[in-house]
Amino acid sequence: MLALITGGGGFIGRKLASTLLAEGVAVRILDPLTPQIHGEAPRDLDWLTGEGVEFLRGSVCNRRDLEKAIDGVDYIVHLAAETGTGQSMYEIERYNGVNSQGTALLLDVLVNARSARLRGIVLASSRSIYGEGAYVCTRCASADERVYPGARSTAQLSRHEWEPTCPICASALVAVATREIDRVRPASIYAATKFAQEDLVRVACEALGVGHAILRFQNVYGEGQSLNNPYTGILSIFSTRVRRGLELTVFEDGLESRDFVHVEDVAKAIARCITLEASVNEIINVGSGVATSVLDVAITLSEALGFEPNVRVTGDYRIGDIRHNHADIGRMKTQLGLIPSIALRDGLRRFADWVTTQPLPADLSGRANAELRARKLMKS
Repeated sequence: MLALITGGGGFIGRKLASTLLAEGVAVRILDPLTPQIHGEAPRDLDWLTGEGVEFLRGSVCNRRDLEKAIDGVDYIVHLAAETGTGQSMYEIERYNGVNSQGTALLLDVLVNARSARLRGIVLASSRSIYGEGAYVCTRCASADERVYPGARSTAQLSRHEWEPTCPICASALVAVATREIDRVRPASIYAATKFAQEDLVRVACEALGVGHAILRFQNVYGEGQSLNNPYTGILSIFSTRVRRGLELTVFEDGLESRDFVHVEDVAKAIARCITLEASVNEIINVGSGVATSVLDVAITLSEALGFEPNVRVTGDYRIGDIRHNHADIGRMKTQLGLIPSIALRDGLRRFADWVTTQPLPADLSGRANAELRARKLMKS
C-alpha cells in the first residue's frame, strides 16, 4: 500500500510517515519546503530519503507536480496548507490559492487521471471552522440548549470584554465541548479556506466513488514542530522567547482556552483512517477534549524548560481570534477507536526536552505582531 502525504515534509507529516511505515504502508511525500516553515536552509531532513519514503519537492499548486505525485497511490493524506490565522487576514490571495485552489487542483487531477487504485482521501481540517464553537447560557436557557455566538466585535474587544455574550440576555456564556454536528462559523480567512477544503473533498470523493475522512485538528503540538514560523504555533513562539530570557506576552486576559493535542495522537488518528477495513466517510474531531488556558500553557512550558515563569498579560487582541474552543472527541473514540494517550503536561515536557536540543531560533514574533498592528488587525 502506498500513501501520498501532501505537505508531508513538516511536523505532522514526519510523525505520520513513521507511523504509517510501522503499519507496513509505504509513503510518498510532496512538499515545497517553504522557508517560512523550514527556514532558509532546511535541516534535519535525512528521513525524507529513508527506506519506504519517496520525496518529491513540489507544490499542490502545480499540476505537473500533482500528476507525478498521485501516480499509483492508494491513499492521499492532504496536509498541505498555509496555516497562520492572523497572517491569513492580510495574505488572502495566498491562503486561498494554496488551501482552496490547491485542493481543487488536486481533485481536478484525480478526476481526470481516473485512477482505479485510489481508495480514499484523508483531509487535515481545523477546529477553526467552528469559530467560537458551542456555548450554553446558564441564565436564560436550559443546560442542553446550545448557543453559537458570532465573532466578537471590535467594539467589544476594545472595551476588554473578552467573553462572548448571550444574544438574548447578554450574560456571559459558558463554553462546552464542540461536536461535529455543531454550527460552523469561520472567523478568519484561514478558517474559511479550511471549510472550503472540506466541501471540495466530500463532494469530489462521493463523485469519484472513493472514501474520505475529514479530521478537524485542534491545536497540534509536539517534538518536531517548526520553530521558525512566527505566524502559527504559540508553543514554538513561547519556547524561543523563554530560551532567550524574554518575557512571554499573553493576549487578552490570558484565560482564552484551546484544546492541545500531541502530534503522536494526531498521527495515530490519520493512520487509523487508512488502516481501517471500511471507509470512515465522516467528519471527526481530533483533540484531547480538554480546554487549557493560554496562561496555564505559558507557565507550564516555562517550568518544563527549567525557567521561572516570566509572563505578562497584555490586554492586546487580534481580530479573528476566538475566545474558547475544545472538542467533543466522542467520534474519535467510537469511529476510530482512539483515546488520546499523551496528557498535556507530559507532552509539554517531551516538547521542552526536544526544543533544548535544537539551535536557538531568532525571535520573530515581534515582527509578526508589527505586521498585524500595521494592518489594524492587532490592537490594545
